[in-house]
Amino acid sequence: MKSATIRRWSLIHTWSSLVCTVFLLLLALTGLPLIFHHEIEHLLGEAPELREMPATTPHLNLDQLELKAEQHRPGEAMQFFGYDEDEPNGVVAIMAATAGTEPNASHTFMLDARTGEAVAMPAANGGFMMLMLRLHVDMFAGLPGKLILAFMGVLFVLAIVSGTVLYAPFMRRLKFATVRHEKSTRLRWLDLHNLIGIVTLAWALTVGVTGVINALSDLVIAAWRNDSLATLVAPYQNAAPLTQRASATHLLEIAERAAPGMRPDFIAFPGTRFSSEHHYAVFMKGSTHLTSHLLTPVLIDAQTLAVTAVGERPWYMDALLLSQPLHFGDYGGRPMQILWAILDVLTIIVLGSGLYLWWGKQRKSKEART
Repeated sequence: MKSATIRRWSLIHTWSSLVCTVFLLLLALTGLPLIFHHEIEHLLGEAPELREMPATTPHLNLDQLELKAEQHRPGEAMQFFGYDEDEPNGVVAIMAATAGTEPNASHTFMLDARTGEAVAMPAANGGFMMLMLRLHVDMFAGLPGKLILAFMGVLFVLAIVSGTVLYAPFMRRLKFATVRHEKSTRLRWLDLHNLIGIVTLAWALTVGVTGVINALSDLVIAAWRNDSLATLVAPYQNAAPLTQRASATHLLEIAERAAPGMRPDFIAFPGTRFSSEHHYAVFMKGSTHLTSHLLTPVLIDAQTLAVTAVGERPWYMDALLLSQPLHFGDYGGRPMQILWAILDVLTIIVLGSGLYLWWGKQRKSKEART
């Protein structure tokens, strides 16, 4: 590779890395506890705990659970019911001032499906894990924060690619994984920086690309609403405003008949960003580990309970839904969590050593000029 080309790639690597490093350190540090969020929530007492009851205790129906939720948060609108496989006797309820209230202004709690008792979920409403999640997702800056992080993710991918290009000529002079212990501290760190960077290459690219996709989630969902969802609810475009809803008791049975072999993940009530003003939307998921992350919406007329559409996911929604668990290592259980954590720590070392090497180079250049 010609020296001029190397210099160009070196400049790209240096400045793409420098611009995004502080943000990536924030993401790496906050991402580490998020990998083990279930375990940490239980350790900190932020996970909901339901009372012990006989296994045969029946569940309330959806109308009864909705009533219990409204009694717990009087004057607020029901937005979502969600189902957590780790707690089969609980239903996650999300309510807000209006059905269309943006997610960060909503309140999340769990209902005991057997009694309707409301159980607090601190991790979803300002606990330590919510702090880590908001810092990681949008830095408490909403969509502008997400877009900034998406741009930093693009720079991170560019830094990885340029670093890989520079690594090839560098390794022609040394054996793979060589660390020159007899040399200066700066050269030892350079060798470690390059070694750890190339070892974590595939993981860093995966996390970088999925991070960019996740950061653009608001735009992806908006595109889905304006495209796929708008097409599905087009027949209701000129319908009169909804004044009364039918009973929600049999929503799940209706959705399961419309999407056989699938299970419910969450219910979006009329007026939320995942439904329409005239529909319940029951989002169904597959039964395998992979398809359990892919959601199919079943739209049900809120007055007649007729299924009006079973939506197909556009490719960009599949990309978003698959990137979310992959980003945090949620596919392979505890072994994958541990692997993700180790690689996260190694990435922190790469970022820190990169800053150290740049600062040392600047100081050396300044001393040479003087």
